[in-house]
Amino acid sequence: MNVPIVPASTLGLDYSREQGTPTWEALETAIGDLEGGTATAFASGIATVSAVLDLLPVGAGVAVPTDSYAGTRALFGRAERAGRISVRQVEPADTGAWAKAAAEADLLWLESPTNPSLDLVDVPAVAEAAAASARRPTVVVDNTFATPLGSRPLSQGADVVVHSATKLIGGHSDLLLGLAVTADETLAARLREARTLGGATPGALEAWLALRGLRTLPVRYTEASRTAALLADRLTAHAAVTRVRYPGTGTMIAFELAGADTADQVCHRLRLIRHATSLGGVETTVERRAARPGDAQVAPGLLRLSVGLEDPDDLWHDLSAALST
Repeated sequence: MNVPIVPASTLGLDYSREQGTPTWEALETAIGDLEGGTATAFASGIATVSAVLDLLPVGAGVAVPTDSYAGTRALFGRAERAGRISVRQVEPADTGAWAKAAAEADLLWLESPTNPSLDLVDVPAVAEAAAASARRPTVVVDNTFATPLGSRPLSQGADVVVHSATKLIGGHSDLLLGLAVTADETLAARLREARTLGGATPGALEAWLALRGLRTLPVRYTEASRTAALLADRLTAHAAVTRVRYPGTGTMIAFELAGADTADQVCHRLRLIRHATSLGGVETTVERRAARPGDAQVAPGLLRLSVGLEDPDDLWHDLSAALST
């Protein structure tokens, strides 16, 4: 009933770093089926981003959303400082700006919803613009927030989908793992080569835990999304909240308070909700992302809430008590 944990570093004449293990392969098969392509597992989400970066030639142009995961922007920024690539930032919802970028860049890096502000990108429109461009940039979508249950970017025209399986796919805050999926077998082979030569291989236990977490993803995602919608409605009606960002589905909410001090006070007054980084676990967590290195562009009073599986009324009681004081 369960794929075994295979800790072998050598399988016959093959290094497991080169050929993988049955545990990796089971996870990759499952994710590949969900996303509609061939999946490659990596040691972490950021290792996956690094492997995609390795696909680019020196001097390539990369377009990223102005609001996006700080680790991704930091990695691209380091490559730019080293003279490897040039980076431009595009407002997530500005489809016209993405179309212009498609005519000038080699890689379009999309998030929808974005991390942490939950802005939306019109992925099909951007992919269509990329396909029509003479430059034909590679379109990559970080699908960590939406998961394959909320969005399937390969079917919308994207070339590569990436996940931090550390988050919702794993779902229990107990592993680090990343995934890249593509329907292009040439790209898939290049991603596997990047993993082999870069050495960013997933651990046997981590791959097994991610596969186990994936089995409960539909139940967890559905329940947490239902709670998130309820909390988003209640936050919208609360006098202390100036803005709620919720795309109508999914487990993530971003809401804004009067300023950084107020947001910090709310974080420290919460009792059930954990004040912690990362997201996508069975426990609800909150974080003021503007306080983190690399996220200075985020509204100072914005709190990113990752909704877990606690009772919705218990979560609201905790939130309303912290907001009211």
